[in-house]
Amino acid sequence: MSRRALRRLRGEQRGQEPLGPGALQFVLHDDDDVEEEGPKRGPGGRRPRGAGEEGVRVNNRFELINIEDLEEAPGVNGDRTDCLLIDAAASGDKRRAQSGRSESRKDGDVADAAVPPEQSNTSGKLRKKKRKQKNKKNAAGESSENGLEDIDRILERIEDASGCSHPGPPPLSARKHVLYVEHRHLNPDTELKRYFGARAVLGEQRPRQRQRVYPKCTWLTTPKSAWPRYTKPGLSMRLLESRKGRSTFAFEHSEEYQQTQHKFLAAVESLEPNNIVVLLQTSPYHVDSLLQLSDACRFQEDQEMARDLVERALYSMECAFHPLFSLTSGTCRLDYRRPENRSFYLALYKQMSFLEKRGCPRTALEYCKLILSLEPDEDPLCMLLLLDHLALRARSYEYLIRLFQEWEAHRNLSQLPNFAFSVPLAYFLLSQQADLPNQELSSAREKASLLIQQALFMFPGVLMPLLEYCSVRPDAAVAAHRFFGPDAEIRHRRARGAGARGGLTGPTAHSQPPALSQLVSLYLGRSHFLWKEPATMSWLEENVHEVLQAVDAGDPAVEACESRRKVLYQRAPRNIHRHVVLSEIKEAVAALPPAQPRQPRKHHRPLLPLLVAELHRGGGAAGGRRGRGSTP
Repeated sequence: MSRRALRRLRGEQRGQEPLGPGALQFVLHDDDDVEEEGPKRGPGGRRPRGAGEEGVRVNNRFELINIEDLEEAPGVNGDRTDCLLIDAAASGDKRRAQSGRSESRKDGDVADAAVPPEQSNTSGKLRKKKRKQKNKKNAAGESSENGLEDIDRILERIEDASGCSHPGPPPLSARKHVLYVEHRHLNPDTELKRYFGARAVLGEQRPRQRQRVYPKCTWLTTPKSAWPRYTKPGLSMRLLESRKGRSTFAFEHSEEYQQTQHKFLAAVESLEPNNIVVLLQTSPYHVDSLLQLSDACRFQEDQEMARDLVERALYSMECAFHPLFSLTSGTCRLDYRRPENRSFYLALYKQMSFLEKRGCPRTALEYCKLILSLEPDEDPLCMLLLLDHLALRARSYEYLIRLFQEWEAHRNLSQLPNFAFSVPLAYFLLSQQADLPNQELSSAREKASLLIQQALFMFPGVLMPLLEYCSVRPDAAVAAHRFFGPDAEIRHRRARGAGARGGLTGPTAHSQPPALSQLVSLYLGRSHFLWKEPATMSWLEENVHEVLQAVDAGDPAVEACESRRKVLYQRAPRNIHRHVVLSEIKEAVAALPPAQPRQPRKHHRPLLPLLVAELHRGGGAAGGRRGRGSTP
């Protein structure tokens, strides 16, 4: 860097040294152009009195010119009384002049002489205006806040004067219906992400989903790129009625879909799965064909293809949903007696079974709630026999307890062996959690002990088979007692054998009713492994001894429970038989009455409702009439 540049950076340019009063004079040379005489200036930038004709020795003749003065009044040369000395460049550029002015302000020697009163006044006015505007904004904001505060105070005074207050909205959990379904829990990937992480679950699915665009976003299934291109198969949904906050819907078949349905029935009667495959080539989204072929693949141990066909059937039916049909509200109804609606029930049940086997009990619980919400009063597939099992597997203990508390009054859930034993187990497992206060833990433990003792009083035939399933040998006092000992086990086995042979159709003095045996066999075959934990077994052992002491003391609850068993469990309704057939649990299927088929040939309509079955035998159209038949 040159010396001239260094001097410019330091502010030591030629002609800008501190000027004294005697140095303010012009020196004219022959070589220089003739310039007009300028007024003499003192150290402060003002003209001293009596020095009108003395000049100033300068090298740059433009340094004494104020650029702002030239812009404002270019024709005035000596009328202004105050001027500003500016560090301007030799070119006279405006930007250079402004930068020079800022540098001269920073310089201590020239700063005192470089502040004109007019410029300071104008800058001060601008600052005052800005301050006023800021003050106005702040005042407006404070006034609005004060106004809101005043409104709140007025409302509080009105509420205090009237003596009533407006409570806030209840918490979200309190507003939700007990059968409320969450969309995110219908996707098994949500549960798998918690176990294995999002990268392991969605790592290979993301690029595939971008290859093909599907016409509708669905909640039940995720469309796959390997599926055939979706075309409307002729399936639709219609709103039948809406009353008291509940809406009843029904699926409808077009003429084309009905023709495909007749071809499907003919293929089922032929007992040849290849005929269904040929039918799916022309109608790839026919629901009943997909469900029937899924069962055939499952029997051949092709679980992946069976699950894929069920998902395709669900996708076809979800694309036909009515705009007002909601999966989550719990207020939409589908009548199982209508044949068009049964396919949706069966598809949901099969998808739920696949999810449970896949290790997604939380997602399976959501599907179970969805099926139950479609017709909770009739419960055509008897999902109450399965809901407690899925809730325990998903560790949704609070939900199971809440359902029991809300439905026990009008549904008598304690009369079902599965709820009688699962609810106290939920209380006990809840008492084992360490993140709850000690008071809640002790209360849950006491409630669990009380309920399990009531269950043992009501269903004494459950204990010995349960211990046998869990490979636990009971102690001598329990094994030899007449209440739980050999007599009870003989009665349980005799009831199972009589129910299988059809020899007993009602309760006897020495056997439990066959309907109760079916329920007990179903529960033990499905949920026995939930009792294998050592802590659970020790807790059960304590309560078994408490029950034996009450029995020896002659507790009247023993005789009351025995009389109730003889009256309540004379005959199982048809929906329980349908559930046993769909569950495919060997112990429960073996306890079915001989009139019910063990392995139905037509999986698309297992155990039709009695009214529809009578119409089929009489040659009537299925679903063409409606009436008060027995429980479907």
